[in-house]
Amino acid sequence: MQNLVFAAATPPETVLSRFEVCRTQDIEEASKWGERIFCANRLRSLDIKGAVNTSIYYRRLGGVGIGRMSYGGDITIEPGVLDSFALIQMPIRGQELIEYANQRVHSTPQLGSILNTHAPFKIHHCPGTEKLIIRVDRSLLERHCQQHLGRTLRKAIEFQPAMPLDTVEGRRWMRMIGWLYDSLSVDEEVPALLVAQFESTLVDTLLACQPHTYSAELCEDSRTIAPSFVKRVERYIEEHAHEPISIVDMAEHAGVSSRSLFTGFRRYRNTSPMLYLKEVRLRYVHEELQRQSLGAVTVTSVAFRWGFSHLGHFTTDYKRRFGESPSETLSR
Repeated sequence: MQNLVFAAATPPETVLSRFEVCRTQDIEEASKWGERIFCANRLRSLDIKGAVNTSIYYRRLGGVGIGRMSYGGDITIEPGVLDSFALIQMPIRGQELIEYANQRVHSTPQLGSILNTHAPFKIHHCPGTEKLIIRVDRSLLERHCQQHLGRTLRKAIEFQPAMPLDTVEGRRWMRMIGWLYDSLSVDEEVPALLVAQFESTLVDTLLACQPHTYSAELCEDSRTIAPSFVKRVERYIEEHAHEPISIVDMAEHAGVSSRSLFTGFRRYRNTSPMLYLKEVRLRYVHEELQRQSLGAVTVTSVAFRWGFSHLGHFTTDYKRRFGESPSETLSR
């Protein structure tokens, strides 16, 4: 395997070798495994003989899934839309041509790709290609980005599809990836505390190294000099969002006047304390509805639990924020 940027102590051909989930020469079975890990997809062999020799190694940890895979032939992959996660692909040998919206990415060991949520794409997987794959839940990406920004997101995170791996940022990313794959290729059991560390390290490195919707804002120095009382109230809101909270409660907790609290949030967060609280509660509702199954809870009970008493206004705000109704999230 020829890869100039994947720097792992574990040889590429043995990465995740303990976690094989699929080895097949049947294209239908390969498609079913792709659906289990990612989403519904259609595989088409461009080889006259229809040769397929699929191997998939995959491991899921919290909101992140990492893997190594090859289809072993000249294959076209037409997946459905990635609805709830972003997919990072990094060839360790061979190449792929990815058609994404109105863009084309010729992916090689020096150029990875990121497929964003809510946009269709097609992949031409060339013979002899093998790649590393990382699946990152959208909710995990959003939660980390929101924490760094100090506010909820106005729109979805969208990454630049082409991901150079031989730049300063690309090499920084691949060093982290090498460490991650080394660790998870060897360790059978991972303590919950380390799972959280892996998630955090991967997502924060991705947000720092790959251009996306909020890159410029994350680089602003003004975020780092917000007064301590603003950050203190943000933590208070995150921890007590399920409880009745008033401006007076926030101000007393921060040890400042209500007026100072409004001024601080307006200047450093471009919002008000109560709007910030509402956005946090919307996020928590969204995360809970994603975890629950239809019939286990109702939208009304979850909304009430997080402080939304007017269901009409709640549904409007939720749909504006997440692009779908609460019932649609619950029924997935």
